[in-house]
Amino acid sequence: MPAVLTPRATKAATLPGFGRAALALTVAAALVSAGPSLAAAAEPSSDPTMRDVASQVLDSGVPGYAARVDDGRRMTVTAAGVADRATGRPMTGRDQFEIGSVTKAFTATLVLQQVDRGRVDLDASIDRYLPGVVPGGGEITVRMLLNHTSGLFQYIADPGYFVRMEQDPYHVATEQELLDIAFAHGPVFPPGQGWNYSNTNYVLLGMLLRRVTGQTMSDLVRRNIAVPLGLRHTYYPDPYAKNTGPGYARGYSVSFGDPAPTYVDVSDRPLGGWAGAGGAIISTPDEVSRFLSALLRGRLFSPAALTQMKTTVPLPEEVGVPGGYGLGLFRLDTVCGTVWAHGGTTRGHHTRATATEDGKRTAVADVTATPGITATPQGEARYTQVVSDADTALTCRMLNRPVPHTVTRSHTS
Repeated sequence: MPAVLTPRATKAATLPGFGRAALALTVAAALVSAGPSLAAAAEPSSDPTMRDVASQVLDSGVPGYAARVDDGRRMTVTAAGVADRATGRPMTGRDQFEIGSVTKAFTATLVLQQVDRGRVDLDASIDRYLPGVVPGGGEITVRMLLNHTSGLFQYIADPGYFVRMEQDPYHVATEQELLDIAFAHGPVFPPGQGWNYSNTNYVLLGMLLRRVTGQTMSDLVRRNIAVPLGLRHTYYPDPYAKNTGPGYARGYSVSFGDPAPTYVDVSDRPLGGWAGAGGAIISTPDEVSRFLSALLRGRLFSPAALTQMKTTVPLPEEVGVPGGYGLGLFRLDTVCGTVWAHGGTTRGHHTRATATEDGKRTAVADVTATPGITATPQGEARYTQVVSDADTALTCRMLNRPVPHTVTRSHTS
């Protein structure tokens, strides 16, 4: 989903797409509001560090947490809390969930497949494919859209965007509506002269794919990624998620109040309408891991295309993490080592997906809540710190490195 630059207490947390600030609660309030099953529902894990991480995430007020870590020698799954607050159904490591902006890696893959077919030129202007759609589009290339150097305004950064969404939560926004919001603000910088994470870029890439293939994003994801990789539970909602019963982790928007927070189940919102090609895909921890591994092993396109994907532009200093952004993927120099990754945030989920460059190690986690628009600054800060720490631990466990002592309460390796 849309990702925004949000100040955090740690450098890693400032990275867009790696967790928008959200809910913070006292442990007591979380347990009272979620019910007794919150503390009881936990999938066995052989990793005590990730069990500790899951406990801290739940203590912050999140209903459910799941993480799958493959360190190249063993795979562990940690799940805790509930996937559905209404029924108390336990969270598992197999549940489907909204993967948010991890979708961008899928969309970039689809574009690079068309590059391999000769239908798209990375260094051609977007005007070649969508003439007259983008102001100044003759100066903006497909590559600039993929690596966020186009300078186009991030439509969700519009001050009234989420307010309007709350006023009409089931409105299915069209691509043109989203573009109109973005273009009303003008560019952030001239094309190619900076870096600014913007979902507007990926709205345009979804339109480009439909124009050059004649197929919808749903069809392209299914035919070109899900079916070849055997991903039976991965799909692009158009615009609503389907099959959201048992086996689906519901997502919650949380507002903080006195004496207890308020949880709103946002799983029935039209995700495909407002997140689109930048953040709408539904998947599972196992299938996101399989996708990332296949991607980095070059199973989805040519070696030349993989080289293009991994050609990065530097992240600006204010992002707070050394690294770069390629075509739909971050390269991050974390405290535990260099990884390829993407994060995502929808109205009710925060996702982290990470892999080593050779695709042999992967880690994916889902947090089933994000802050509502009325969340307090203190609440957002607490949630943000906990989620950032959880993401750090996830990466370190994948790399078999000690987790910084500030991240976990009782386990540091």
